Amino acid sequence: MALAVGDDAPDFTLKDQDGNEHTLSSYRGDKPVVLVFVPFAFTGVCEGELCQLSENLNQFDTAGAQLLGITCDRQFSIKAWTEQAGINFPVLSDGWPHGATAQAYDCFNQDLGCAMRRTIVIDSGGKVAKIFESGGLGEPRAKEEYDDALAELTAA
Repeated sequence: MALAVGDDAPDFTLKDQDGNEHTLSSYRGDKPVVLVFVPFAFTGVCEGELCQLSENLNQFDTAGAQLLGITCDRQFSIKAWTEQAGINFPVLSDGWPHGATAQAYDCFNQDLGCAMRRTIVIDSGGKVAKIFESGGLGEPRAKEEYDDALAELTAA
């Protein structure tokens, strides 16, 4: 069944690049969460997207939202990548069971074994508020889509 706006966001616990666990439900009642699924670490489009988000992290802070990147890469690869690229927010490893969280969010590319380039905005009540994605793995999401999503969060 496809994930849709208004659905309960599937819960998960994943480790970030530093080994810290992040459980989605721990944010419920506190703040909205923006999940940014990317296919692969150390690739130009993924790095460009996450670096752009890092440079604009104040927008997420102003909206009171927690930004979390998610990739199917393993924790130690993500650690090296985020340090090298200067990505300054948690990027979570959906490496094992491989892609389970991406599958729960209906954005796992079975043929390539990676997450699709999809963003899920979850409101503070744990409901899916917005879903957007790019036209393909090699195409970044537009920054304006994040601007619109954050504006909607602050207006709600």
